[in-house]
Amino acid sequence: MKMPLAFNLNGHATNIDIEPYWTLQRLLRDEMDLTGTKEGCRTGNCGVCTLMVDGKAVKSCLMLAAQLNGTNVTTIEGLATDEGLDPVQRAFVEYGAIQCGYCSPGFIMAARAFLDEKPHPTRAEIAEALEGNLCRCTGYVKIFEAVEAAAEVGAKQREAVHGRSH
Repeated sequence: MKMPLAFNLNGHATNIDIEPYWTLQRLLRDEMDLTGTKEGCRTGNCGVCTLMVDGKAVKSCLMLAAQLNGTNVTTIEGLATDEGLDPVQRAFVEYGAIQCGYCSPGFIMAARAFLDEKPHPTRAEIAEALEGNLCRCTGYVKIFEAVEAAAEVGAKQREAVHGRSH
């Protein structure tokens, strides 16, 4: 028996009837055709399904869609704005942190949530923050460089807005 669900998805009020056993990943990919959230291990080990719920990185294969009532969900499809790609997305492209690309949405979403909490991270903090995301192609160095670059862009943007460094 389906149940009603109301939440904000990528900045838009969303109302949908769901089965209580659906995961967030299933809801997005199979019911809403948002396939940027990838499907991997289905056990929370690989991180390819990472997205943000209320600004926190969440593995969507482990979260029931029924838990979303009243939340704000951001997927890779909702990260870019009319002004262009998010700085993390742009840095992943510019630094060659995308090879096959399968893990990239999860890494980008995990990195975005992390940088929102810790805008000036060290390389060790970046590695620790992304340890729940696996990549078989890049060797992680380019991913870490991209996150460092995105942090630097964010710092410059904050400085421009506030007129000083933080």
